[in-house]
Amino acid sequence: MRLSQMLFVTLREDPAEAEIPSHKLLLRAGYIRRIGSGVYAYLPLMWRVLQKVSQIVREEMNATGAQELLLPAMQPSELWKESGRWDTYTQAEGIMFSLTDRQNREVALGPTHEEVITAIARDMIRSYRQLPLHLYQIQTKFRDEIRPRFGLMRGREFIMKDGYSFHTSEDSLKQTYADMDRAYRNMFTRTGLKFRPVEADSGAIGGSGSQEFMVLADAGEDEILYTEDGKYSANTEKAVSLPPDAVPSAFTTFEKLNTPNTPTIDTLADFLKCSPTQIVKNVLYQAVYDNGMTVLVLVSIRGDQDVNEIKLTNELVKLGDRFGGKTLLALTVPDAEAQAKWATKPLPLGYISPGLEDSYIGKQEKLHPKFLRLVDQTAVDLQNFVTGSNESGFHVVGANWGTQYPLPADVVDIRKARPGDRATHDPSQTLQTARGIEVGHIFQLGTKYSKALGATYTSETGEELPLVMGCYGVGVSRLAQAAVEQNHDNDGIIWPVAIAPYHAIVVIPNINDAAQVEAAEKLYADLNAAGVETLLDDRDERAGVKFKDSELVGIPFRVVTGRSLQQGKVEVVKRATKESQEIALADVVSTLKQWVQEAIG
Repeated sequence: MRLSQMLFVTLREDPAEAEIPSHKLLLRAGYIRRIGSGVYAYLPLMWRVLQKVSQIVREEMNATGAQELLLPAMQPSELWKESGRWDTYTQAEGIMFSLTDRQNREVALGPTHEEVITAIARDMIRSYRQLPLHLYQIQTKFRDEIRPRFGLMRGREFIMKDGYSFHTSEDSLKQTYADMDRAYRNMFTRTGLKFRPVEADSGAIGGSGSQEFMVLADAGEDEILYTEDGKYSANTEKAVSLPPDAVPSAFTTFEKLNTPNTPTIDTLADFLKCSPTQIVKNVLYQAVYDNGMTVLVLVSIRGDQDVNEIKLTNELVKLGDRFGGKTLLALTVPDAEAQAKWATKPLPLGYISPGLEDSYIGKQEKLHPKFLRLVDQTAVDLQNFVTGSNESGFHVVGANWGTQYPLPADVVDIRKARPGDRATHDPSQTLQTARGIEVGHIFQLGTKYSKALGATYTSETGEELPLVMGCYGVGVSRLAQAAVEQNHDNDGIIWPVAIAPYHAIVVIPNINDAAQVEAAEKLYADLNAAGVETLLDDRDERAGVKFKDSELVGIPFRVVTGRSLQQGKVEVVKRATKESQEIALADVVSTLKQWVQEAIG
């Protein structure tokens, strides 16, 4: 392609809307164009990158025996109501674009396709002889992000590969899950990215287990905790660890103390000259289920630890049956306005005890009359601990479970693992931290969707059983930007060769020099004929502008038909290292072809 004929405009300044390097560079280099909040056009260079990423994904998926199809983006609400996720996606998470058509039917733009593919399986799979079956698509998805940001990282419209497998057993599912683990590792290795597979929370997708694939980058939205021995890595939402040992309490007698101006753990520990590990803090949450029931949740946890709200959400979903709910629509720390709607008297905030009386909760319809009391494992074994007294300005010391306060029946693990914590698999290993961009996620769904939608098969013994399912996603457009976030310098993008829009760019410094033009035209034709995808910068611009643009755009190899032509040579520059060398005209094509083949593998 000739740059003089391409839709190609570069910017010298960073656009005001862009926050992270990859977003700035993709806009500046003419890869994407903002159309609206979280909505971008993929311009010609970007489309080539996306096609290459898609092809790598497609080849690895096909190699596992998966079959490609294309599902509708517009989905009827009935399927989502059958699965129980309509309220979750339109109200709780609120990320689904939903609308009513002219026949007054509720429809939505698909953020994911579990319901649609399960409905197809319900209609078409009859016998165990048809299983296992693995289907996938590469398609545009839509999510109504609260705060679209970072360009293609968190947009409202994006390209994704989503695959779904169907099985007769968990063992069969685990085999495909293992196949996908290998396939995903191959995909991300082939794209030239540094990545780390990590244990992950399954979120609204659900299922018994899942794993994320993170591209390592400082601007990543996710924090990863891992051990140096390579035996453990997890997203902080899922991570587990051993907390520091608690310091034995110096208090031996239960008593109430005047502790003015100590509403926080730090101020209290400082005032009492005690360790935060001797304190039980009590955090109040307000949970709302899909049946409209509001439940006040009192979490008791060791003072030096924090609540992991993802883990707490998962526990509350498990306990939903107690309150007649299936889906958690909202989980918040109730502010003064929220408290005023249900509290019978002002709460002693900062001084709450594990024994906060249920009488604080007013009698209202759809309001559970008692606190749901949860205790984190870090607080269970504490003795003679410090905690609130339910009176502002006062705490108690020397308290014990089973004496002053009943130990809650629901003992849970909802603490947030932290860097520096000891690993559960080997306490001599401590958790390290890194930032990552999620580009892939694989799930063991089990029978969650097949049971909800009635998707069954007939077994060898004639029994009708629910299909066992798996789900496997890759963010194609997100991966492309993640590659830029991981590979750039002060001058621009440094594309990995396998997904670069072009392998090489031939630059004519002076288009009025007939020798330069002739040499460039021949190299351009010969390189493309040899399979080295090549751009020709034949624009009527200064040489400096062309060099800056080639670095900004990030084409792996630059060939310059400059002054060295008089010696029958051209300058060849590697974008990644900026290494420059002069190569004889006759050797350029074979040299670049070899470099490309070595890079792609």
